[in-house]
Amino acid sequence: MEMEITFPGGARVDASFGPFVVQTDQPPAGGGEGSAPTPFALFLASFGTCAGIYVLGFLRQRALATEGVRLIQRARRNPATGMTDQVEIEILLPADFPEKYREAVVRAAEQCAVKKHLEQPPAILVTAHPV
Repeated sequence: MEMEITFPGGARVDASFGPFVVQTDQPPAGGGEGSAPTPFALFLASFGTCAGIYVLGFLRQRALATEGVRLIQRARRNPATGMTDQVEIEILLPADFPEKYREAVVRAAEQCAVKKHLEQPPAILVTAHPV
């Protein structure tokens, strides 16, 4: 997948691909306007939304209702390094959700492609060329 990264002004950085534009900004304390999520917030959101796609697919395959199902994601930061060292995704299920599917829905969420890529990260190559 190819994306074009552009600088529309201020501290904003956008990624365009296909018909989509993903906008990012920095908070005012970081020199931005806070008009969009930071790139790192989008990175973290990709975990929960990816797990959510797998949970949704699981529910749809079994004709289970999505009403009342939601995911809560918490990121823990290591104070010594400032790096996120744990991301917890909690799947909240309605009281009448079938017990026989509880462990299976967790396994489905764990199949998230974003999570799998972090377990075996890709190489990231950065180059610069005149245009």
